[in-house]
Amino acid sequence: MERERLYDRCMLCPRKCGVDRNEGKTGYCGQKNTVKIARADLHFWEEPEISGKEGSGTVFFTGCNLGCIYCQNHTISRADTKSGRELSVSELSDVFLNLRDKGALNINLVTAVMFVPSILDALDMAKEKGLTIPVVYNSSGYESVETLKLLKGYVDIYLPDLKYLDPALSKEFSLAPDYPEVAKKAIEEMVSQTSVIVRHLVLPGHVNNSKEVLKYLYDTYGSKIKISIMSQYTPICGPFKEHAELNRRITKREYDKVVDYALSLGIENAYIQEREVAKESFIPDFDM
Repeated sequence: MERERLYDRCMLCPRKCGVDRNEGKTGYCGQKNTVKIARADLHFWEEPEISGKEGSGTVFFTGCNLGCIYCQNHTISRADTKSGRELSVSELSDVFLNLRDKGALNINLVTAVMFVPSILDALDMAKEKGLTIPVVYNSSGYESVETLKLLKGYVDIYLPDLKYLDPALSKEFSLAPDYPEVAKKAIEEMVSQTSVIVRHLVLPGHVNNSKEVLKYLYDTYGSKIKISIMSQYTPICGPFKEHAELNRRITKREYDKVVDYALSLGIENAYIQEREVAKESFIPDFDM
């Protein structure tokens, strides 16, 4: 099957909307069959092995299949966003090559599930023109195993989130009660393919959720994966009435509790963050 046919009755993500994006219809993510990106540039704020000194060649795709109410990239992720620029597959291939030419350590695909068929075609074109740097798949973790299987052999490092293990919390915060089970299966598939760094964003008022996530990851994968424990939550959405805790940053005490718990579990293969990164200045301008 030609890859573009995968847009006919779109089942690329766990939402399984089934809409014909080739006919201009949109599902939950709000995107048609044409790739749309909000930013492509060197990015220096990822984990050290992703950004390095050279910078990660990061491509932020417009739209999202999740729907986190506190989204740090909400200006480009909402289904009704007007942000971004449409690109042909050939133009996307050129974006990858331009990032390589700027010295990028890798090609970093951020929230890309909506456009996987086109991205694979673009990577094929770029590889024919000499693209050899690694590919990073930077994801919310809300992925279908079937789509991840299409990426096998193309992705060198998976960089998924594991946000929650509580369906009630994932329903309230990300509009996806099935997120925990979906993300667990997705990470399992990623680990079966290649290297994985799992990110977890510590949310204010939800230390116990973070502890549950870390325990699951360590009990399941041990040192097979790296874990990135993130302190960078910034309250740029809202204000929230029902979830007032999201109107503030996490405290040093909250973050220290999570890190101390990780150490008590025996987790050593991990990254931690300084709290200074929880600033709006660390969120890139999505101006193409």
